[in-house]
Amino acid sequence: MGPLTLVEAAVKKPVFGCKLCGQCVLHSTGMTCPMTCPKQLRNGPCGGVRPDGHCEVVPEMQCVWAKAYDRSLRLPWKEELNELRPPVDNRLWKTSSWRNLASGRDRQVPAGWRV
Repeated sequence: MGPLTLVEAAVKKPVFGCKLCGQCVLHSTGMTCPMTCPKQLRNGPCGGVRPDGHCEVVPEMQCVWAKAYDRSLRLPWKEELNELRPPVDNRLWKTSSWRNLASGRDRQVPAGWRV
């Protein structure tokens, strides 16, 4: 990992549980990292959210998307929660999402994908 990635990890891991996917979407998911979902779902909850809002895979954990929804209600850009996010480019794991954002690399999508 490069120095920028190390700084980003030092800031985002303890605060947001960042998994360093290289394509950060915290701003559009209520400042909740969707990669902390055991299924790594980036566009909303699975069908297994328990009635109490907890995860079907890790029952003691609140569903990442239930948390994202609750948190997004307090943000001025709450409507971004409903935007469709492209799939993760697995080549970007363990790279700086800050650098990828600045270069536009995080917005490259697979052929046939519409943003």
